[in-house]
Amino acid sequence: MNKNDLKPAVVFAEFAKINEIPRPSKREEKMIEYLRNWGKSHGLDTKVDETGNVIIRKPATKGMEQCKTVILQSHMDMVCDKLVDVEFDFDKDAIKTYIDGEWLTAEGTTLGADDGIGCAIELAILASDDIEHGPIECLFTRDEETGLTGAEGLKAGFMTGDYLINLDSEDEGEIFVSCAGGRNTQAKFTFERQAAPTGAFFIKGSLKGLVGGHSGDDINKKRANAIKLLARFLFQEMKRYEGIQLAQFHSGKLHNAIPRDGYFVIAVPNDLKENIRADWNVFAAEVEDEFHVTDTQMVFAMESTEAENIIAPEVAKKFIWALQAVDNGIYAICQDEALGGMVETSSNIASVHSSENAIDILSSQRSNVMSNLDNMCATIQAVFELAGAEAKSSDGYPAWKMKANSKLQEIVIASYKKLFGKDPIVRGIHAGLECGLFSERYPNLDMVSFGPTLRFVHTPDERLHIPTVQMVWDHLLDVLKNIPQK
Repeated sequence: MNKNDLKPAVVFAEFAKINEIPRPSKREEKMIEYLRNWGKSHGLDTKVDETGNVIIRKPATKGMEQCKTVILQSHMDMVCDKLVDVEFDFDKDAIKTYIDGEWLTAEGTTLGADDGIGCAIELAILASDDIEHGPIECLFTRDEETGLTGAEGLKAGFMTGDYLINLDSEDEGEIFVSCAGGRNTQAKFTFERQAAPTGAFFIKGSLKGLVGGHSGDDINKKRANAIKLLARFLFQEMKRYEGIQLAQFHSGKLHNAIPRDGYFVIAVPNDLKENIRADWNVFAAEVEDEFHVTDTQMVFAMESTEAENIIAPEVAKKFIWALQAVDNGIYAICQDEALGGMVETSSNIASVHSSENAIDILSSQRSNVMSNLDNMCATIQAVFELAGAEAKSSDGYPAWKMKANSKLQEIVIASYKKLFGKDPIVRGIHAGLECGLFSERYPNLDMVSFGPTLRFVHTPDERLHIPTVQMVWDHLLDVLKNIPQK
């Protein structure tokens, strides 16, 4: 398969153009201008709100003017991550894609199909003159990945539709009808650096090659977290030997990604250096066996490095003990049978970075039950506060609760059965969709979410399953054709 064979051609043509436009979260200005110009060049009613969300309206095709208005929605920003040895500027460079069997992926960076493919589907529908539909509003929100600030800033009345189809899901054949709410919890240790003990030997331990993934949708897949592994080794060694001092700890980039790599720098008594190396090799073998199904490409390295000042020992110890103790992964499973035993509540330690006088920690908590979300945040705060850090949680975003007797769900499910001869999976997702925020401002809006299959989102391994794009396209067009009248 080559790029000329990608179907539907109109969707992949739009996606290719989108991937030429830099659109990191919070820096989507070029994408906003592109969408504004695109709408105007096609003679469509186009508006940009004060937050930077873009809406493009298309009138109904002949004979369908009385149908209810459908909102199609996706987010314009993308997670920007790359392999450590790849040179790439996400503020300037175009994403370079290639085909790997039935998958579209990128050269050493995130692909941007989350949610660029949703944007492309919307633009393809707006550009087409051979499909049947009632009135359509295509909404493109900004900054979904790092704070949902586009959806947060959306004012009541900007959208006027009756139904909303969110195109930000990652498993074709699954119809999402609820999502988790989420909050971030930050912690900070402060200290004054000290001179290393005389004769100390400095060691850098690093880890890379983990799979990582989305901290919500992949939290149940038992993938390794680089922060927890590095802290686990340091906890083990500091319990075992006297005199180990911490100088640096760095891992993780994004609040919504499981960290894939990281490193620490420690000072050890000269007579311990060989013990530390031997323990590191044993630890690496044990961890590789522990995660032999999920993380098969781990790379552990250890080397000598230059001397530097150390983090105050009493702070370093409390920091490592807190990372060892803090919850990471699944905390509770949904009790609602309709949601099929999905994860209800979880936490992910997302990034840790030391500087001259501080260690900053960022974690993310998610839950479909807002009281348990509060409890999870309080649990994380308590661990770090007991260790002497300052800790606080953000306001976050709400969960999207499943709507009883949803007409849109009925239409979407019936269409899928008719087209593909099988039932779709109807479920919730343990990730934050913007539908939760939409439901606050538009409480009567009937919503579902679906999309083509993506894998390894938020990582440089992100890939889009090409055949599922055609399936989603066919499904969406059939749904639009069957929207009832007002």
